[in-house]
Amino acid sequence: MPSLAELRERQAPLLLLDAASAHIQVGWLGATAAADRWAASEAEAGTGLFAALATLGIDPGAAGAFVFCDGPGSILGIRTAAMALRAWHVLSPRPMYGYCSLALVAHARGDAEASIIADARRETWHRYRLGGRLERVPTAELTGRLVTPDAFRHWSQPPAGVATTPYRLPELLAAAATADLFLPTDSPDAFLHEEPGYKTWTPQIHRAP
Repeated sequence: MPSLAELRERQAPLLLLDAASAHIQVGWLGATAAADRWAASEAEAGTGLFAALATLGIDPGAAGAFVFCDGPGSILGIRTAAMALRAWHVLSPRPMYGYCSLALVAHARGDAEASIIADARRETWHRYRLGGRLERVPTAELTGRLVTPDAFRHWSQPPAGVATTPYRLPELLAAAATADLFLPTDSPDAFLHEEPGYKTWTPQIHRAP
């Protein structure tokens, strides 16, 4: 997986969409951070992403590559961003890359002892630690120093002692510029730990008892 520094060098300008949190962020990233432009919105993703694009006044077709957060976070927001990327890719194919929100926070903080977590619903949490991989664990298994990005929605009661950390992409990306976080993809979508399963239904003729 390439780092942001490598993507800047090879494919700038980059159009970045992140709708994982309630604070939607859109970036137009140049060859250096000094050339970056950012816009944000607190509206729902279907409105906020495109409002931020309008604020920047950019043409997605001019991007050398697309970058987006594939989760964890708001599934609706992430899939709205993925839908836009797929449409633009059909009109003009170009490289696309996804990154993990919790991995970005972990690498930016550089704290090997901290678990970066986000709600996965049903009393389970996404967890990422430096040197590990993204996991889904029950609340009871969350121990040690716990940190969650701010503006991430949660449905379960947060674990005791969990701290919040800013989820502001300009600062996070600058701190993790050389980390290999960006996974090439041909089909942008929200990250899933496993594909959903479906039960089959066998039709039967109704008979009176």
